[in-house]
Amino acid sequence: MKSIIIVGAGIVGLATAFQLREADSKLEITVVEKEQAVGLHQTGRNSGVIHSGIYYLPGSAKARNCREGRRLLLDFCRRFGVSHEVCGKVIVATCRDELPRLQTLRQRGVENGVVCRSIGVDELAELEPHARGIGALHVEDAGIVDYRGVCQALAEQFGGRLMTGAEVVEIVDERPLRIETTLATLRGDYVINCAGLQCDRVCERAGSPVPLKIVPFKGEYFRVKEEARHLCRHLIYPVPDPRFPFLGVHLTRMIDGGLEVGPNAVLALGREAYGKADFNLLDLLETLSYSGFLRLASRHWKMGLQEMHRSWSKKAFVKALNRLCPELKEEHLLPAPSGIRAQALRSDGTLEDDFRFVEGPRSLHVLNAPSPAATASLSIGKTVADKVLKALT
Repeated sequence: MKSIIIVGAGIVGLATAFQLREADSKLEITVVEKEQAVGLHQTGRNSGVIHSGIYYLPGSAKARNCREGRRLLLDFCRRFGVSHEVCGKVIVATCRDELPRLQTLRQRGVENGVVCRSIGVDELAELEPHARGIGALHVEDAGIVDYRGVCQALAEQFGGRLMTGAEVVEIVDERPLRIETTLATLRGDYVINCAGLQCDRVCERAGSPVPLKIVPFKGEYFRVKEEARHLCRHLIYPVPDPRFPFLGVHLTRMIDGGLEVGPNAVLALGREAYGKADFNLLDLLETLSYSGFLRLASRHWKMGLQEMHRSWSKKAFVKALNRLCPELKEEHLLPAPSGIRAQALRSDGTLEDDFRFVEGPRSLHVLNAPSPAATASLSIGKTVADKVLKALT
């Protein structure tokens, strides 16, 4: 019987465990998580959106896995009773400069098989009466879901061992592999690294070359008071700037009936520094001394300052939102939990745009799986499972 150890109980790690079990019921699978519960970092702190695949380069791993992952995710939610809704969204152009980019998005969506179409201001007003723009895309395939609920269901269904409160501190190349954790010593034939914000460090501990570094970017959100929730029926997004991996400040109805707006995208002062005053000195020094970050910052410092300004000024944040929804006011917003995106950055200062997998000796490392990884998780899990089972034969 082959034994596989998965590091990280976020949605990608748990989906990988589930897909391994679906492929081979005889595998011995252990998922190791340093926190006391599953899905506490990127998975449990995102906006809860089921992405359609409209943003991603046709033929890329993101495009393929997002489309297939969306299908698998919806099937999984129906099968195991996880709350979800395919509600659709609008991507709104607010100035003429954005109209060509909007049409590029539409074409990309068509090539990726997304159900989407251009709409005018009258139809935009019917779909989202309080949104303002000069043109829009209606993306029918987008939706919302309870990703923490997905994680709980995956954890219950993969049929293996889940160890929480166990941080991996060493991976030793013995036969079988020896994995030292803060809770126990484990043995396994293969290790799969789905550690998210810590994935590059786990890769180093496994003795595999790390071609990039994780740089944490914090997304800051606000919760909209009940009195103003009617201002957004479903999802309202801006036209994204193709120079950046972030989609911009948007309005998102949540599966629990609430409404959130955001995020800003600012450098986090630590890989798990979620609060305004939180920081991790070692994490921060590692980021600031990395040549890739210094090169990135030298090119995009103006954008960075704008994001920081919105981070500290609620008025500036609302001004950005008012381009899409003029009726939102400062008094409508309450602070909401922040999320941190594990963005992989190359040493030349370029962002790793696509999903990235690195195979080592008896190991596989998921080194870049930001948005839409939650939507794509079951497809990513199947991809990883196929690679691992092939390596074990």
